[in-house]
Amino acid sequence: MRRLPAASLISVPPVYNAGMTERPHSPAAERNREPILKVLHAWLPKSGRMLEIGAGTGQHALFFAPAFPLWQWQASDRPEQLSSLEEGLLEHGQPNLEAPIALEVTGYWPKARFDAVYSANTAHIMHVPAVAAMFAGVGQCLNPGGLFVLYGPFMRHGRHSAQSNADFDASLRARDPGMGIRDLEDLDRLAADAGLERIAELRMPANNHILIFHKSER
Repeated sequence: MRRLPAASLISVPPVYNAGMTERPHSPAAERNREPILKVLHAWLPKSGRMLEIGAGTGQHALFFAPAFPLWQWQASDRPEQLSSLEEGLLEHGQPNLEAPIALEVTGYWPKARFDAVYSANTAHIMHVPAVAAMFAGVGQCLNPGGLFVLYGPFMRHGRHSAQSNADFDASLRARDPGMGIRDLEDLDRLAADAGLERIAELRMPANNHILIFHKSER
């Protein structure tokens, strides 16, 4: 296992369904899974191994894994969130969905290599040093030619793409000054430091985007 520099990361607890099972559930994950799936189908090769960072309730892993039967899907989250992720993935029955693992982006990373890394709605929750640690870790664990698929709201040249994003950014920073919507130019610099290059910026519903970064095959 490799250790990256320590930094701050703030967790957002999942919402729980009312009912007997109290299974973790995120309405946002339910809404955005179909558009994200279309992007993954367009960009991912037929087979490989995927690492999901900040898998949360596990809803995306449960939805995406059966759509990619030739991919092994490894969901992960922070150690203190792992029990919630395990609950969300309980008795999933997907042969290509591995048991979830604890992954603190500022700490130890798995020795395993991956052909793609996916993360949704994490960069604006992490503090900036943690975002940098995530890119560094992704650069280390990706196989040459691998992709890093990052979903969420982003700024460009310090400007928001919509007023709703500006309002969301302000609410994040009021809750914790370390959180906030990240600027594409800053992410590009972190990517370059990690041996990655952004090759796509895809517009998604609700003023979100998917950024796709590529690791050189050299």
